[in-house]
Amino acid sequence: MIDPFDCQTMADVRAGVDETDRELSVLIARRFRFMDAAARIKPLRDAVREERRKAQVIENAATNATANGWPATAATDLWETLVEASIAYEFAAFDKIRASDAA
Repeated sequence: MIDPFDCQTMADVRAGVDETDRELSVLIARRFRFMDAAARIKPLRDAVREERRKAQVIENAATNATANGWPATAATDLWETLVEASIAYEFAAFDKIRASDAA
């Protein structure tokens, strides 16, 4: 993949963005597999939403963003959405696992 500092055209920029998005998708898929694991491990549905952990994850994202040279506010906004999507996914996974256990 081309380094952003080496881009000479918008085609270079777009190719780099597209490749980065593909890489991000792989990482996000891995993150969601951890949500599957959490749904399998947590004994109670009430344990799926953990506000203290959510805040910690978002704070970590902001810290990591700053350390990597991009705006913490952007990370906070992105991770708020990511964490809420992850929680919704985990609830669905939890319910699916328990439904198949009951069958």
